[in-house]
Amino acid sequence: MSEELSKQGHMLHLKLPTDPRWADMAGKSIEGVLVDHAYCEQKAASSCISLIVTFPELTKLVETLTPIVAEEWNHFERVLEQLKKRGYTLGRMRKDEYVNQLMKHIRKSNRDEHLIDRLLIGALIEARSCERFKMLWQNIEDEELQKFYYELMVSEAGHYVTFIELAREYQTREVVDKRWQEFLEIEADILRNMEVRGDRMH
Repeated sequence: MSEELSKQGHMLHLKLPTDPRWADMAGKSIEGVLVDHAYCEQKAASSCISLIVTFPELTKLVETLTPIVAEEWNHFERVLEQLKKRGYTLGRMRKDEYVNQLMKHIRKSNRDEHLIDRLLIGALIEARSCERFKMLWQNIEDEELQKFYYELMVSEAGHYVTFIELAREYQTREVVDKRWQEFLEIEADILRNMEVRGDRMH
């Protein structure tokens, strides 16, 4: 692993590491985890589009998120390819309890706070995804998927930083960093109370 990627890993600052059982369970539920992963990529692209549509007047936001939309959609297509190679179909979208729990904490009464919260939740989801891509790369037996998840881990390693830096464009560093720490605690608490499932990316 490159020095830069190693540094990114240390910068995640997640308060609770993923249960180590998850990688083994995911390795035994390849179809389920690939289907869930495909929808995660699709929702990541949709979330960025939603932010652009909701805040079109924020030029920096539009310019920053537009290429991420394309990248996430490319990842969606690549996961579909992995499904097809293994004779699997996309299947129906599952309820994403992890994201749904996070979304409950978005403040809605103030437009500025709403923007910051959506960006920071985006950062959290990217950070947790990066951690789990690393676990899949290091632990699953399928060599092609090992390579695939290593490439995605490298590709997405900086996305969470991009979201945090974008939040700092529209609010002071002190305010953003305080809210980020709050979300890190919230996310850890959500994971602590969730069932560990190998057929889910989160």
